[in-house]
Amino acid sequence: MPSPTLRIAVVADSDTRWKWGALTARRLAPAPAPPLSPAPSPAPLPSSSPSSPSSPPSPSSASAPLPHGAAAGPARAGAKEAAGPVGAGGEGAGADGAGVPGPEAVVTGYVLRGRATPTARQLAEAGLGTPREVTGAEFLRAVREEAYDVVVLALVGGAVQAMLHGLATAAPRRRPVVVTGYVGVVYEKLADGLLLRHGADLVLANSPYDARRFRAVYEGVGADPSAVVRAALPFLGGAPHRRVPGRHTVVFAAQPSVPATRADRMYLLRRLAAHARLHPDREVLLKLRSKPGEHTTHIEELPYQRLARSLPQPPNLRLVYGNMGRVLDVTDLLVTVSSTAALEALHRGVATAVLTDLGVREALGNHHFIGSGLLTSWNRLDAGDEPVPDPAWLADQGVSPPAPGGPAPDAVAAGGGADDAFAEARARVAALLARDALPPIAPYYTRASAPGYLPGILARHRLDASGTEPVPSAPGTSGTPGTRAGRGAGRVRRVLRDAAREAARGAYRHGVQHVAPVIRRLGEL
Repeated sequence: MPSPTLRIAVVADSDTRWKWGALTARRLAPAPAPPLSPAPSPAPLPSSSPSSPSSPPSPSSASAPLPHGAAAGPARAGAKEAAGPVGAGGEGAGADGAGVPGPEAVVTGYVLRGRATPTARQLAEAGLGTPREVTGAEFLRAVREEAYDVVVLALVGGAVQAMLHGLATAAPRRRPVVVTGYVGVVYEKLADGLLLRHGADLVLANSPYDARRFRAVYEGVGADPSAVVRAALPFLGGAPHRRVPGRHTVVFAAQPSVPATRADRMYLLRRLAAHARLHPDREVLLKLRSKPGEHTTHIEELPYQRLARSLPQPPNLRLVYGNMGRVLDVTDLLVTVSSTAALEALHRGVATAVLTDLGVREALGNHHFIGSGLLTSWNRLDAGDEPVPDPAWLADQGVSPPAPGGPAPDAVAAGGGADDAFAEARARVAALLARDALPPIAPYYTRASAPGYLPGILARHRLDASGTEPVPSAPGTSGTPGTRAGRGAGRVRRVLRDAAREAARGAYRHGVQHVAPVIRRLGEL
């Protein structure tokens, strides 16, 4: 049987997945805490001029911490290597940043070391505490030693698959309930991503539309679809939109990799600047995902802030960073190509436009919005037209805009009116935890079904073909395992190995973010 206090581990591999995973864990707690309370008056947004990026915002400028209740807290006393607490960093935390454990659940956070490992600024912006950075093998060891009740895999598909195989072989005597899902709009690699997530006890779908698609994929390949559970994007919510006399703020939600070419991104910048000049009474904001050198789920080879330096900017156009929820507090029109921010804005009743200027194409992701009523162009926006969303499409996407004059729906009620969108997921977790024993983890991909695919996925996370961690010792190493000399040699090797990994990681990041884009641009000349 599980412990009286539900112990949840969250592992993520980027800033956005950390936010999704931490908030999902909070929603999975048996008695969800009250919704995040919006600030009485939004603080100024961190901004940047095109030529001089601003300094990172302090943690106090990030979103409000999770309130007491199902909030996270430190790992249990006596844990060998406790990870950072979730939901109590920044505001409301003690001097050491530790959170106060709620009566129902304690959540412990980890982030996988890799290309997209979030920086301290990105974690502070999320306002959900500071997770501990680990490798995949280290996370599996922590699960084995800590015996968590629930594990939330907020990871890219390949990493989910690797962790599933690792948990199948390295979990403690009673394995945890495993939960995974998607951080936003799913518009590409649907089959690949879903099959890599198969084997989890719960695969959360963010909407009725996603739930139907997910089940259809699993059924189509003969995989068990019962793990698919309808939920919602956990970060939907916030204050409903209110018109402020004299204010008309237009926000363009930038995306790291959409569109991909320099010409397309420059086009969007020019049109944004032209809109600002055409409407000098409007404040126009370019909402950036990250600062140069920071890393997100998708690689940003052509940061907007760098491209903007080559263009003259009108005085009412600003570049801003910060939590999207805080930006939406002051937004009257959100414009994007295909960002999940569109769903956040719609849920709060903010007018939203999905651009067709570059076409409606799978490569852009805006094909996801076909039938939404949101597809439009800069020409129409310049003329003052604003799209009107289709109510049936919104409901199918799990979005519930507030009624006129009414409060904003909380994320737990997203897509279901007064219904709790996470109720089914919590009930499924509770039922699994009540069992005397859980069935073995059985991913769709095995050495028999995908012998040319699975081993490479596992190897990238330092797991062998069976999903277990390779033995660290090698022939010729000094020190007998189990002896004092052997343990000392092991510690030295571990320190050297970690230092080498960190150096390699820095070199890889520099190559991806700086060298590779230059080579590609030279190749285009």
